[in-house]
Amino acid sequence: MNEKTETALSSDPTEVRRQKLGQLRETIGDVYPAHFHRTMTNAELAEKYEGLAPDTESGDVVTVAGRVYSSRNSGMFMDIHDASGKIQIFSHKDTTPEEARALLPMIDLGDIIGVTGVVRRTKRGELTINAQDIVMLTKTLLPMPEKWHGVSDVEIRYRKRHLDIMTNEESKLRFQQRSKIVSGIRRFMENDGFMEVETPMLHSVYGGATAEPFKTHHNTLKLDMFLRIAPELFLKRTLVSGLTDKVFEINRNFRNEGVSTRHNPEFTMMECYWAYADYEDIMDLVERLFAELAVKIHGSTEFSYGDKEISFKGPFRRVPMPDAVKEATGIDFLAIRTDEEARAAAKAAGFEVEKDWTWGECLASIFEEKVEPTLIQPSHVTHFPKDISPFAKEVPGEPRLVERFETYCNTWELGNAFSELNDPEEQRARMVEQLEQAHARGEKAKQLDDEFLDAIDQGMPPAGGLGIGVDRLIMLLTNAPSIRDVILFPARRAKVD
Repeated sequence: MNEKTETALSSDPTEVRRQKLGQLRETIGDVYPAHFHRTMTNAELAEKYEGLAPDTESGDVVTVAGRVYSSRNSGMFMDIHDASGKIQIFSHKDTTPEEARALLPMIDLGDIIGVTGVVRRTKRGELTINAQDIVMLTKTLLPMPEKWHGVSDVEIRYRKRHLDIMTNEESKLRFQQRSKIVSGIRRFMENDGFMEVETPMLHSVYGGATAEPFKTHHNTLKLDMFLRIAPELFLKRTLVSGLTDKVFEINRNFRNEGVSTRHNPEFTMMECYWAYADYEDIMDLVERLFAELAVKIHGSTEFSYGDKEISFKGPFRRVPMPDAVKEATGIDFLAIRTDEEARAAAKAAGFEVEKDWTWGECLASIFEEKVEPTLIQPSHVTHFPKDISPFAKEVPGEPRLVERFETYCNTWELGNAFSELNDPEEQRARMVEQLEQAHARGEKAKQLDDEFLDAIDQGMPPAGGLGIGVDRLIMLLTNAPSIRDVILFPARRAKVD
């Protein structure tokens, strides 16, 4: 491996790497060895030798490994990165055997190498390893993205996430924070006495939320099935069983609907049910959870999202939906008695409504248009219309409203919660009505979940239930502009050549 060999290589970067691979196979044999053991990560190295003075050798010999991110002076100085950080490698004739230095011309940016050597700190204060041995662990066949700009094409960033994380520290940090947030949710729930369970992803009858499902087919059972849109009905059956009074699940939901900066066809939900609790208990739980996650990521309940300052310090504002709409528009829905009057009042105020909309649908539509855009700081919007909330208990004294709340922040819905309906006859009546409405809309595949209704007939304790959109919460806590920035491999259109 001499200079003559190197200059004879092709001018095409990819072909150069393939030619080097061929030469390496001839000279060193295994270019992708199965066995190599480092003695510490780069972060562990930095921590252990934090006190090493400039221009000092430790005398300790260590073995590290990582991807080559930069090379200077024909490989005399290289920076290699592992998942924990970087370390500088120094290869010189005074410290590095000729056999190891002979490998340097064959090393390209992006290659993964192992290095054994003595730890020192340079005069300029850079922690460095004086290489005594260099091993090729993985020869990369594709060039690294340009160093200073990384992957600038947004679609390539999502399609080739490995390159995005490889070259973008912000993306790398965001996915490390995502892991901490999901782990933090799980620890919080467990510490609060909830048991984690796993419920089916494949449903023969889809339900628990209103959404278009993904359809598949089980060949052996000769059965059409659906990717779940929510785990709700199975988790409630767990409450019926008496396995636990506090149950939760963190897992994927699938909805065959639009894609936007806040919507992905598959997304992560945390859903929980708490026997002998109600929606006000769940509000308190949400506030404690959000505050704990903010402190975990930011060290404080206060943090920035874009140009906004957000506070997760409780208590959050709590406002009934009819009150919020009245404050924003002057329309007092509680004084309106019929669907016809609700539609007329909405039209008179300049809102577009469908001819068959109910009182509750008019209220919810106006709320979405006029109130949601104003909800920057975290707020619990309570007292939803019953006709859009088939699984929630009525508000005492106001049968058109239910004990339901949604938590909003930065204008986004982050969570949805109920005092869960456990009257089996009322539950059946509402689900039948919901089914009839779905069939009227042309959703012929939707069926009544008789197994769930049979379980409710067995008796479900009163409970509070909650679903949190984990991806949106992560967006907020990591200052991400799009849901695709917090999903490691988001859904994308088919690649067009």
